[in-house]
Amino acid sequence: MDIAVFGGSFDPPHVGHVKIIKEAIKTLEVEKIFIVPTYLNPFKTKSYADAQTRFEWLHVIFKPYKNVEILDYEILQNKKVPTMETIEYLDSIYDLDKIYLIMGADNFLHVSSWYRYEALKERVIFVIASRDNIDIPKNLKKLSINATISSSKLRENMNIAFIPKNIENEIKMHYARKKMEERIGRIVAILDEKKAENIQVFDMSKKDYFVEQVVLATTLGDKHGFALLDHLKTQLKEQGENFLGIDAEGEWVVVDMGDILIHLMTPAYRSRYNLEDFLAHRDEEMRKAMPTE
Repeated sequence: MDIAVFGGSFDPPHVGHVKIIKEAIKTLEVEKIFIVPTYLNPFKTKSYADAQTRFEWLHVIFKPYKNVEILDYEILQNKKVPTMETIEYLDSIYDLDKIYLIMGADNFLHVSSWYRYEALKERVIFVIASRDNIDIPKNLKKLSINATISSSKLRENMNIAFIPKNIENEIKMHYARKKMEERIGRIVAILDEKKAENIQVFDMSKKDYFVEQVVLATTLGDKHGFALLDHLKTQLKEQGENFLGIDAEGEWVVVDMGDILIHLMTPAYRSRYNLEDFLAHRDEEMRKAMPTE
């Protein structure tokens, strides 16, 4: 049995990955192509989408492709898995002759540093997908795909033109949520570091409200509120955040970031206005305010 193996983070999967599989189907004489999402790339410290989510995305994308299987071996190990271990796993359950290992030209530049590289190169036939005009040795099999997108670039700029159509909404929404979580995390970290108290975050994205997220924090007094505002402006603007409006009156400071609203309130003001209850029950309050027939 001859197979091809195409591993990666697929964080997220994109049209370049689809082009690689289409070209491999046309070019390689194999009975099956295994797409192998990593639990975590051996050369990275984190993934932006969890392993199970990436596995499910790949299933949706490649479901129409005959003899293409999404292999969950590495995900099930719950750890970083070197490629050679995956090859040995496949060798142990199939009667394999040729194993084609598909990788991008950028990854091939560093393949000699991979775990058990000598054993790997003896067992597989490298198949290199062209990328970024990187020279590919003439003695290697080549997949000419001319893809200019990478997962890292796509995370930075979520252009749906590069996302497979049958999964574009799920991928776009997932990374939008992830990016928002990171932004909120930075805000909370700054407030916590500077001694703000009782920090709460309210997700308003599915409620009838004009921002997606609201952050509430209690200050130690007027001066502390102004100091927190200065720290937020200094640190968040360095990270590309925009402040569309600021209403600073000492006891109650409001920062409007367009899709995030931050309230910094003294204990007395926070107790008096009880924004927590209003935000938590926003939908219910709106229904009560609607006129009845």
